[in-house]
Amino acid sequence: MKRIIIWYGLALAILVFLLKFLEYRYIVRDLSLEFYLGVIAILFTTVGIWLGLKLTRKKVITISVPASSPNTIFQLDEQILQQKGISKREYEVLELMAKGHSNQEIADKLFVSLNTIKTHTSNLFIKLEAKRRTQAIERAKQLRLLP
Repeated sequence: MKRIIIWYGLALAILVFLLKFLEYRYIVRDLSLEFYLGVIAILFTTVGIWLGLKLTRKKVITISVPASSPNTIFQLDEQILQQKGISKREYEVLELMAKGHSNQEIADKLFVSLNTIKTHTSNLFIKLEAKRRTQAIERAKQLRLLP
């Protein structure tokens, strides 16, 4: 009985294979090259749109700001200024940097040359152990040099 079932199963598998093979040959001959190119174009367009949306999605950044009471008044810690060796002029440059001014705007406000401002900012970066303006401002806030 098992042999009969195996032979029938094998014969059925061979017939299904032949039918699928004939169906494949019919589809390949009947459909033209333009149809296949169209299917591939639609596939690549869909993948391109999906990938473009995925890569250009705006990132959401949440910043938590500690709540400070309105009665708290910022007080500059002069000792930290002396420890870090920050001069009054460098501190003025740091304050203007924190307000978002460019080097040229700071130079105009303080009536000095652009190169002087660049020297002050590089000195601030060294003293505050920062590589860019945002790091310097953040470090100054941590040290309580800026409100």
